[in-house]
Amino acid sequence: MDWKDRRRKFRQVIGGTRCIRPGSVHDALSARIAEDLGFEAGMLGGSVASLAVLGAPDVMVLTLSELAGLVLRINRAGNLPLMIDADHGFGNALNVQRTVEELETAGAAGLSIEDTDLPEPYGSQGKTRLLSLEQGVGKMQAALAGRQDPDLVIAGRTSAPSVTGLEDAIARAKAYEEVGVDAIFMIGLNTRADLDAVSAAVKLPLIIGGVPAELDDWDYLSERRVRIALQGHQPISAAIAAVEQTLRALRDGAHPSEIGGLAAPDLIRRVTRADSYEELADRTLGR
Repeated sequence: MDWKDRRRKFRQVIGGTRCIRPGSVHDALSARIAEDLGFEAGMLGGSVASLAVLGAPDVMVLTLSELAGLVLRINRAGNLPLMIDADHGFGNALNVQRTVEELETAGAAGLSIEDTDLPEPYGSQGKTRLLSLEQGVGKMQAALAGRQDPDLVIAGRTSAPSVTGLEDAIARAKAYEEVGVDAIFMIGLNTRADLDAVSAAVKLPLIIGGVPAELDDWDYLSERRVRIALQGHQPISAAIAAVEQTLRALRDGAHPSEIGGLAAPDLIRRVTRADSYEELADRTLGR
């Protein structure tokens, strides 16, 4: 398939003048719904992918091939530009290069590589640890080396603001910018003072994870070159709750006709693109 159009659209978002909120998606249907509702981009989080594929928490047990398979299934279902949380690139710098190659082939419009020391090393006791700056730079270089389509957006991601502090976060952002990544993705920016400092230190577009109350001003975020602000992953959480509630009611004796909150037939037809299948069947099967 040709992924160029969606990548160019995503580059327009990253290179634009305003901040957007991507739709958190976890499978083909959720991506189609986000596209139909007018979201300009989708976001596939690492924790979401682990839930969707394995039913497992975000503890780095998902494999690259499993993630790439999910990305391909989402992308073939529609035209929504998709940003991928590629975590630490599934290993060292060589693995990062392979990760970029696989996710690019699967249709990613953008992806982030982070400098977190993953999976958790023995004795870390659940505390987030970062790679050295030198190792982080090496991963960003490897990610860029793995890219074949120049329209694919590669973001350098760090959780340094909440782990090692703002000074280190800025040093990492400047180093990754110098390497040549397309955007800086930061987790843990909670105040305007911190975001102002980061925005002043680098020239690249910014992506932030989560919008605390102090930053909940989309004009302000746009002025600070934040182009994507994540909202969390409520859709898959809502889906889990809905499935559990429905199955619980059926287990407890509810008649199927008593179950509320179900998708209307018209919605199911729309998200499954039923009309296109029927049109093809009419042409090719002589129905």
